[in-house]
Amino acid sequence: MAKEKSQPRPMHGPGSQRVVQKPKSMKKAFKTLMRYLSPHKYVFLVVIVFASLSAVFNILGPRYLGKITNEVQIGIFTNSPINFDRIYQIMWLLIALYIISYIFNVLQGIIITRLTQKLTKQMRTDLFRKMERIPLKYFDKNAHGDTLSRMTNDIDLIGQALNSSVTQFFTSITLLIGVLVMMFIISWQLALIAIVSLPLSGVILRFIMKKSQKFFVKQQKTLGALNGHIEEAYTGQQILKAYQAEAKFLNVFEQHNDDLYETSWKSQFISGLMFPIMNFVGNLSYLFVAVIGGILAVGGGLLIGDIQSMLQYVRQFNQPLGTIAQSLTQVQSALAATERVFEFLNEEEMEVEEETKFIESVKGSVEFKHVKFGYDEDKEIIHDFSLVVKPGQKVAIVGPTGAGKTTLVNLLMRFYEINSGDILVDGISTRRMSRNEVHKLFGMVLQDTWLFHGTIKENLKYGHLEATDEEIIKAAKTANVHHFIKSLSHGYDHELGENSSISQGQQQLLTIARAMVTDAPMLILDEATSSVDVRTEMLIQEAMDSLMKDRTTFVIAHRLSTIKNADIILVLNEGNVVETGTHQALLDQKGFYADLYNSQFEL
Repeated sequence: MAKEKSQPRPMHGPGSQRVVQKPKSMKKAFKTLMRYLSPHKYVFLVVIVFASLSAVFNILGPRYLGKITNEVQIGIFTNSPINFDRIYQIMWLLIALYIISYIFNVLQGIIITRLTQKLTKQMRTDLFRKMERIPLKYFDKNAHGDTLSRMTNDIDLIGQALNSSVTQFFTSITLLIGVLVMMFIISWQLALIAIVSLPLSGVILRFIMKKSQKFFVKQQKTLGALNGHIEEAYTGQQILKAYQAEAKFLNVFEQHNDDLYETSWKSQFISGLMFPIMNFVGNLSYLFVAVIGGILAVGGGLLIGDIQSMLQYVRQFNQPLGTIAQSLTQVQSALAATERVFEFLNEEEMEVEEETKFIESVKGSVEFKHVKFGYDEDKEIIHDFSLVVKPGQKVAIVGPTGAGKTTLVNLLMRFYEINSGDILVDGISTRRMSRNEVHKLFGMVLQDTWLFHGTIKENLKYGHLEATDEEIIKAAKTANVHHFIKSLSHGYDHELGENSSISQGQQQLLTIARAMVTDAPMLILDEATSSVDVRTEMLIQEAMDSLMKDRTTFVIAHRLSTIKNADIILVLNEGNVVETGTHQALLDQKGFYADLYNSQFEL
C-alpha cells in the first residue's frame, strides 16, 4: 500500500549518521543511565574495587624497585656486604605484587566485558520490544535510519563507554592519588616540583579538547553527507546513467570528500598534539626532579633508590590526566547516546488491552459508523465516514493521491485509532478486539512486495507457520507461481535475498500465494499490476480473483479498469466519500469517478 499522507518523510540511511554531541541535560541523562544500571550496581562496585586494587598494587612497584637500589647503595658506601637476602625478599614481593595486580586486572576485565555485553543485549531487547508497543504514527513521523541508529550505534557507544571508560576512570583516579601519596612519602620537595605541572597540563588538555571538538563534530557531519551521497549514487545507478548525471554526482562527491579531508586532518592533528605536549611538560618536570633530586642526594637528604622511584612516579603522574580526559569525553558521548535511547523507550505506547472480544466464526460484514480521523489532532482527514459492507462483497476504494484511501485501510486494520465513530466487524467494534485479533481477520497483498531473506517456503508460510507442504503447494498453484518455483534450482527451498533476480511480477505472485496460505477471512489488496507486462498482469489478476472468492475484500484501486466488477466503489476526495455505487452507475452519473476513469484513457 503506497503511503498517501501528504507530509514529507525524513531522510534516512547511511547519510543520516548521528553526530555525537553533548547531551541536552548531562545530569538527567546520567540519572537515567544509573537507574537502568542499578540492578547491577554491586557488580559495578566489584569492578571498580578490582580495578583500583590492580592500580594500587602496580603503584607499589617503583617504590620497592628503589629499595633494591638503596640496599646496593648502602652496601657500597658503608663498605659492608650487600644484603642480598633483603634484595631477594623485595624481588619476590615485587613479583607477587605484579601477579596480584595482573589477576585483579584480568578479573575486572572479564566481569565488566560480560556485564556490558549483557546490558547492551538487554537494551537492544528492550528497544525491539518497545517497537511492538509504539503506534504506527511514530514510524511515519521519524526517520527509520534514526530509529535503527538508536538500536545499533547508540547502544554500542554506551557499551563501549561502560566497558572501557568506567575502569579507566577509576584506575586513573587511583593512580593519580596513589602516585601523589608515594611521591610525598619519598620527598615532599620533589613532590611539589612534580605537582607544578598538574595545572599546566589541565589548561593544555582543556584548550586542545575545545579546539579539536568542533572539528570532530564537523567531521561527523561531513562524513554523514558523504555517506548519504554515496548511497544515493549506489542505489540510483540506473537513473544516474539514464540522465547522464555522473559528472554532477562526481563533483558533489569530490566536494564532500575534500571537506572530509580538511576536517579529518585538522581534528586528528589537533587532538594528536595532546600527548606530545603532555610528554613535553612531563619531561620538564622529570628534568627538574632529576636535578633537584641529585642535589638532595649529594647533601644526604635522599638515597639514589628514592630518586629512581621518584623519577618513575613522575613519569606515571601525567599519564592518568590524559586517560581521565579521554574517559570523560567517552562518557559525554555515551550520555548523549543514553538520552536518545531513552527518548525512544519513553515514547508514548499504544493503550494496554485488557478484556477483549474475538469472533469465533467470521462472516465478513463490516460497518463504518460516522468515522472521523486525522493524523494530527487539528487536521482532520476522514470526515464523518459511514459505510455498510455485506459479507463477501468486493469494495473498491478509488481517488486521487492524498484522498485518504490508505488511511481508510489503516483505520480498518487498527494501525491507527479513530478520533470518533466506530468500525464494526460482524457487529463487534474493533476497539473491543485486541489489535492482533483484528490483524488476524485480514490477509494483505500490498503494492510493495515485501519478501524477507529466507527460503520461498518460509516466506509463503510467514502468516501461518503450521501450514503443511500440501497447503503451500496448493496456494502456489492457485496463485500461478508453482511452475516458476519448480523451475528454480532448489524449488521451494530457494533462498530469497537482495540479489535473487526475481521479477516484480513473480514477487507479487508470491505475496498472493502467501495470503492464500494465511487463509484470512477478509482481504485488503493494493492493486500492483501497473509495472508488469500484460501476461504477468493477467496471471496476477487471475490469482487475485481466486484469492478474493467468497471473501470480503477491500481493494485500493489504481487502474480503474480492473474494478468494473466491484460490488461497491467508494470514490474519495480530500477525505470525503464524494460518490458511491457500481462502475456503470458511477459512469452514468458523469461525475468525479467518470472524470477519473476517462482521464486514464485520454491520449
